[in-house]
Amino acid sequence: MLFSYKAKSKTGEIIEETVEASDRFALARDLRLRGHTPISINEKGDNWRVLSFFLGFLSNVSVAELIVFTKNLSGMIRAGLSLSRALSVLMKQTRNPFFNKVLISLASEINKGSTLSSGMTKFPRVFSPLFISMVRSGEESGNLANVLSDIGANLEKSHSLSKKIHGALIYPGVILSAMLVIGILMFAFVVPTLANTFKELGVVLPRSTRVLIFMGNFFSNHLILTFLILLVFFGALFALLRSGIVSKYTNYIAIKLPMIGIMVQELNTARTARTLSSLLLAGVSIIRAVEITKDVVQNIYYKKVLEDAKIAIEKGTSFSEVFRQNPKLYPIMMSEMVQVGEETGKLSDMFLNIALFYEEEIENKTKNLSVIIEPLLMVVIGAGVGFFAISMISPLYSILGNIG
Repeated sequence: MLFSYKAKSKTGEIIEETVEASDRFALARDLRLRGHTPISINEKGDNWRVLSFFLGFLSNVSVAELIVFTKNLSGMIRAGLSLSRALSVLMKQTRNPFFNKVLISLASEINKGSTLSSGMTKFPRVFSPLFISMVRSGEESGNLANVLSDIGANLEKSHSLSKKIHGALIYPGVILSAMLVIGILMFAFVVPTLANTFKELGVVLPRSTRVLIFMGNFFSNHLILTFLILLVFFGALFALLRSGIVSKYTNYIAIKLPMIGIMVQELNTARTARTLSSLLLAGVSIIRAVEITKDVVQNIYYKKVLEDAKIAIEKGTSFSEVFRQNPKLYPIMMSEMVQVGEETGKLSDMFLNIALFYEEEIENKTKNLSVIIEPLLMVVIGAGVGFFAISMISPLYSILGNIG
């Protein structure tokens, strides 16, 4: 059960928190053992339980919230606040009800004598294996504040990069969506009118025109159904792509596409290097670091390379040799710099340099992505408009020829 309590510490400080306990007497006993004097203990009511039930379906913590969480928690620990007290302060700051529930659970685990990382394992949708492993490493080394600061910086960099890539893709997505809607409306309201005119004049229609008229009649008679079909189609397509059933093919296509393939290579290289750098700097073993990095990268072909790297390291083979054997996935620079890092004993620093270099390359490419995509969009739109115009105008020329 959950209880909110107010207690007075040995120093006279008033503490207010919400924690889990078997009953109010057990909570009072626990507070006295910690040297606190209970002032009030109140059980959370049924309304809160109902809210918690629905929050399970609406659970979501944004990357921005995690960035603020790590930076604030790091700052308060550096300032001398206990972990439990720092989490209590963060509970009052967050406006996300689900994240507040997560923080309550973390504080409860700390109060029971558990660790922050073990509490985070209960929320795999909020805290990634990378996040948890770095926190555990910080706890073991006694350097939790610095590790949390590093996690926040890495999250911020990754989030910024993702936003730039998504921002570059918004423009073509909006244009194509608008053209699709406009095209359907034209088929529904313009084509049937022209079709009636052709029918009255008894014109022999070419196949392309007949296809457009068939589509126009269908859209006109089933406009709402058409939009529902499109909604279901794109929803099913999105779910299929997320399920991983076709990931082998989509990942392969992404690597082979002109221009896009280079960005995919650089993005996965940067992600691999930054993750490995962060974990090695935090003191995580290299084998465990490779295992976590394999979960971080999304492309299955890069996962396979990292799986091979783990096996190679266990056998005592050079880490850089695995990257050298996969030049189509990881650029030559990756294997060369990793080799230098292995020889000098500064592998984490080399991975960080690789990440910074390719992150900058991706940022420069995303700035020019809209300039590259715009001509391609014009070609696609022009081809569609041209096909429509020729299909609808050619019967009119046939009519004029018969009149002549």
